[in-house]
Amino acid sequence: MKMLITGGSGFIGSHLCEELLDRGFSVIALDNLATGRAVNIRHLLSNKKSFKFYTGSVMDRALLERLIKQCDIVYHLAAAVGVKYILKNPIQSILTNVEGTEIVLSLASQYHKKVLIASSSETYGKQSSKAIKEDDNRILGPTSVPRWSYADAKAVDEFLALAYAIENKLKVIILRFFNIVGPRQIGNYGMVLPRFIQAGLAGKPITVYGDGSQVRTFTYVKDAVRGVVDLSLTEKAYGKAFNVGSKESVSIKQLAHKIQKKLHSKSKIAYSPYKNFYGDNFEDVKFRVPDISRIQKMTGYRPTYRLDKIITETIKYFQNQTGSKK
Repeated sequence: MKMLITGGSGFIGSHLCEELLDRGFSVIALDNLATGRAVNIRHLLSNKKSFKFYTGSVMDRALLERLIKQCDIVYHLAAAVGVKYILKNPIQSILTNVEGTEIVLSLASQYHKKVLIASSSETYGKQSSKAIKEDDNRILGPTSVPRWSYADAKAVDEFLALAYAIENKLKVIILRFFNIVGPRQIGNYGMVLPRFIQAGLAGKPITVYGDGSQVRTFTYVKDAVRGVVDLSLTEKAYGKAFNVGSKESVSIKQLAHKIQKKLHSKSKIAYSPYKNFYGDNFEDVKFRVPDISRIQKMTGYRPTYRLDKIITETIKYFQNQTGSKK
């Protein structure tokens, strides 16, 4: 089978390329390199028989049509990512996330291909202190708060995907990712784990935005892409949405202390108002933890990396990048 990954040189996309190649599939990766990085898939380029990379955008319909015609399954990961990037580039983020997805869905429908659409835990908005199930109600802030444009754009992607499934019988799976982390993720766009680790390695303050009481889960990228591939090969999964994440929760303050301790770092833990990073008009979510029983029942999915191991593996990656031996 031949697989197409849009956003294939991104953090999750590059790991998905590896997972599919390891399972013996042929892979085509497409990325415009706006937030993806060529270095992420450079080691795969020598595998000329099973791997091909194209620099291009999901907004390029002609290119996308040529690639989709060749493949069996499309993993649509290309999107504007990171809260900071989205706040700085709201128009481009909305257009890429909505129009790009519509192009993928229409072409996949035309050529009868299976599709997995990368969505986000952001679509749930502001939830209470309980694990979120796929069919729970969404609670969103006002349109005057730019953060929620991403949540709504991803929700529109989901509505489109399910509409194609109903009207055109398109086989589609929706993936709601909850804080996927690990090697190759960078902190440039606000991703908290790499940002904390890079600060600690550099001896700079590990800066927590807000009071640090926000609760999150973190899932190692290798666990996530294994779950994604398993879903894509499970016929009963099509037509449904799945949380892809972990049940192990932690406050951001606790995460900062864990990283400080793991690094034996002299970096101080500092606290800063959200506005210093995101601007005045920002709203955070205090609690976001997924219920992953649906994906567990469908594929037997079980995250194998606990948080301490995730932190250790990600620290090793950044140490190797910088030559640090702390």
